[in-house]
Amino acid sequence: MKKVLKHAIAPLALGLLLVGCGTAEDTGQTGQAGSNDSDVSFESVPERFAEGEDVNIKVIRKIGGDDHTAQFLAGAQEEGSALGFDVETFTANGNTEAFHDAIAQAVNGDYDGVIISHGDDQATIEGVRDLVDSGKSVVAFDSDGGLIDIEGVTLTSQDDEELASLALNQLVEDFDGEANIVYLWVDGFPPMVRRNNVYQEVLDSHPGINELERFGVAAEDTSVQTQNAVSAMLTKYPEGEIDAIFATWDAFAIGATRALKEAGREDIAIYGIDISNADLQELQEEGNPWKYTAAVDPKLIGAVNVRILAKKLAGEETPQTYDLEASLVSQDQLLGQEESVNMVNLADIIEGWGQSDAFEEDWMKELKEHYQQ
Repeated sequence: MKKVLKHAIAPLALGLLLVGCGTAEDTGQTGQAGSNDSDVSFESVPERFAEGEDVNIKVIRKIGGDDHTAQFLAGAQEEGSALGFDVETFTANGNTEAFHDAIAQAVNGDYDGVIISHGDDQATIEGVRDLVDSGKSVVAFDSDGGLIDIEGVTLTSQDDEELASLALNQLVEDFDGEANIVYLWVDGFPPMVRRNNVYQEVLDSHPGINELERFGVAAEDTSVQTQNAVSAMLTKYPEGEIDAIFATWDAFAIGATRALKEAGREDIAIYGIDISNADLQELQEEGNPWKYTAAVDPKLIGAVNVRILAKKLAGEETPQTYDLEASLVSQDQLLGQEESVNMVNLADIIEGWGQSDAFEEDWMKELKEHYQQ
């Protein structure tokens, strides 16, 4: 079906379809924003979009069950809908088989492009190659580095080295390079591998930072398992024997925070990575052990990935890789505010938070102006 969009645009009846189902969450939303008669010019808009050709994209994420995932998917959904695209989202909640099944289904599905998130194995590479061979454009977030060897694929990530450095440098500074710490981390995921590389460098360069324990699991109940593991660990270390916890994922930080509060352990500080509204609530609690977190706005990550995919669909040049810049958020910054801080007004505290014109071309702004009327 074609929907003709010209300089004098005929009335269009475009609705937002919300479709949700599945336990390994198909949050699928075929979302095209509504449109009215408009004087928006489409002179710079690529032909396939100016002529109103249907654009269908699928977002497939391996991990789930956390607010970061929900925000990432919402960012992709909102950006795609603003451009007039139909967007379906799916999260496998850590189920590898469901994740690869979703990719296999997308190969044969009526999609123009696919965004993959947290594909961490050889099967992901093979699946993405099948997607590309079937004529679909692909952007992959926080996924196996081997994907950049597939022609046309862009691999995006948070700047994981910067995330780890921001949190760890603050920890080292706060304890003058002398601290006994617990490391919450899980192997096997590309972003975790990158963060771990920085962690090992910090340990090598600061011999006074001593790792006592490490734990990590990626599952639907990561926070619960982390809480249980930290609670059990605390019985081995009386007050004063642990200085800090470095949590490489907010699901780890949430679990550790609950364990420390439950045990009444005010002697341990948490330095984390990632942020969400739920995380901000914890950080704004007076006396909460979670003191710092390094993060990139997850909604912005979803949006930027959609923009890159849109450029591919328009036949425009895109990079092989792209890293999103990180920021450090402190509890002190949040507690000093007159009103509660959330993911929206965090931008009033952290310069540039949630804002980026990366890959947002003028023609995208024209499409948004039309569809958002």
